[in-house]
Amino acid sequence: MPCVGDWLNSPLSIVQGIFAQNVPNSDWEKKVTEYFKEKLKENNATNWVPSLNDVPVHYLKPNSLVKFRCMVQDMFDPEFYMGVYETVDPNTNARVLHFGKYRDVAECGPQQEIDLNSSQTVTSERQTFYCVPVPGESAWVKEISFLAEPAYISASQARVSPSTSYTPSRHKRSYEEDEDMDLHPSKQKEQHMGKGCCSGGDIHGCVEPKRLETEASAGHHVISPNCSPPLDLNFPLPGEKGPACLVKVYENWESFKVNDVLEVFGVLSVDPVLSIVNSEERDSSTLDPMECMDTAEEQRVHSPPASLVPRIHVILAQKLQHINPLLPACLSEEESKTCEFVSNFMSELSPVRAELLGFLTHALLGDSLAAEYLILHLISTVYARRDVLPLGKFTVNLSGCPRNGAFTEHLYRLIQQLVPASYHLRMSIESMNHSRFIPHKDYTANRLVSGLLQLASNTSLVIDETQLEQGQLDTAGVHNVTALGNLITWQKVDYDFNYHRMEFPCNINVLITSEGRSLLPSDCQVHLQPQIIPPNMEEYMSSLLTAVLPSVLNKFRIYLSLLRLLDYSISDEVTKAVEEDFVEMRKNNPESVTADDLHKMLLVARFLSLSAGQTTLSRERWLRAKQLEALRKARLQQQQSVNGNEL
Repeated sequence: MPCVGDWLNSPLSIVQGIFAQNVPNSDWEKKVTEYFKEKLKENNATNWVPSLNDVPVHYLKPNSLVKFRCMVQDMFDPEFYMGVYETVDPNTNARVLHFGKYRDVAECGPQQEIDLNSSQTVTSERQTFYCVPVPGESAWVKEISFLAEPAYISASQARVSPSTSYTPSRHKRSYEEDEDMDLHPSKQKEQHMGKGCCSGGDIHGCVEPKRLETEASAGHHVISPNCSPPLDLNFPLPGEKGPACLVKVYENWESFKVNDVLEVFGVLSVDPVLSIVNSEERDSSTLDPMECMDTAEEQRVHSPPASLVPRIHVILAQKLQHINPLLPACLSEEESKTCEFVSNFMSELSPVRAELLGFLTHALLGDSLAAEYLILHLISTVYARRDVLPLGKFTVNLSGCPRNGAFTEHLYRLIQQLVPASYHLRMSIESMNHSRFIPHKDYTANRLVSGLLQLASNTSLVIDETQLEQGQLDTAGVHNVTALGNLITWQKVDYDFNYHRMEFPCNINVLITSEGRSLLPSDCQVHLQPQIIPPNMEEYMSSLLTAVLPSVLNKFRIYLSLLRLLDYSISDEVTKAVEEDFVEMRKNNPESVTADDLHKMLLVARFLSLSAGQTTLSRERWLRAKQLEALRKARLQQQQSVNGNEL
């Protein structure tokens, strides 16, 4: 039986064994998937698999099993590849069947050639997704994911060993040198010429039939690799780090869509031959331009250097409900361990909530009411859509914030320590006019160019209006503000496809900090009433974090992620009681109590119940929700009397 090192370090050898035993039976592909699925279930084996989120590509062994936690940024056209092909030895006429699945480059033995006319050839189809690390993923998620792999180092020692696909110096080069080699492929060609997988060093003779794309080579308008601009990895947020990958999916790709968060397990492909072939295709000038289906820019984007954008040939993939490494990956499964974890945590929910409320009260300068609403905001999520209306969104406008911006900056840093993914958007005339918020289609390169609002579900977006000055918005600025408004109101972003716009639903938690009432729409405005004014804001906020034990901080993180996933319902009896209560409220004050107020109170009651670990609405929680809303409105009325333009 294969050992751990075999299926981790040489998964293709496992595939080869299953293929050889079952060919020509087509069940071999299903058996491969089942084999790795069973292996990954054994003794937390997923922790043994090295992750591209943690380890630089040049430290990983080519053709080894890797995992990648990512968001689908774009999906390319499906591509055809040779699932099964036959090689022949011209001298002996000996024939051998090979599998092409999980490979970018065909494998040929010495003195072998691919028989393109073989009746054994099977053409298959796969889907390529362009995937990036989850935008705005918090540093603590990366750290805990890395530290949660006890066998990680020992199980992947082999990844730094020399490989047959690389020259020995490959593992001694830095990432920057790798990039230089890919942007100047002539250097690689000198190193690798004569080391191809086919006889005579004819690299094209082996690679060309196995190239999966049906697209033609780039032709007339050539961009020299030496002069082309640096490759844009197309991250949605500025300053993001980590690898972008071409994730090649073989089964059930219809279930994945743009902006989905995935965890994939697959074969890492960083073969330098890919860069050589792509460079030669771009440099080719012998083809008729009319026969070329792709532009040079499209070739560059869809076939980037493998050391900069590695390929992952997916064996197993799953959508992630969340990316919090402190929680089980899939809480929907009725596994005893999962249920035990949830029940144990729910039993100590009350003290965790009390500690979190105290922590956020200090962060909000002693304002416990604002802290209550911040908890409700942080556990809110869109749980359903009725026609175009998203149900469960709870955008909070925290008004009355200090104008200098330091308060929001430090508040965001605290939120960043609590949620798995977040982004701080500093709203100014310049940023509105010059930032790209809305993703748009680039038809020349045939790709979706990302924008700031291309975020994964349950990302916390903190918008800071406190530094917004008077000025003139240009056309781009108006479109960006409109996009923010649509995101908040409808939980959707209209991607720009030039000739039309396409709606992409989203689930983003938006918190707006402002001095007065926000210019943007919101579901709930809470006016901040600081009870303390620290002389040094940075020192005050930093001391809050250092005072919290790491174990307590982790409980906060579990609390906020777990409660978003709980189901919630209202019994018929409580529904009737709420309706009667609303009628009485309307009788007493018909002008100030509207249907919108009822909707808001029900929303507050929902998240108030969930924050206490209750999945149904009780009379007690309904009365508490009414009380919180009364306090919030009274505070706004008080502020209006001081400053008439506050409401």
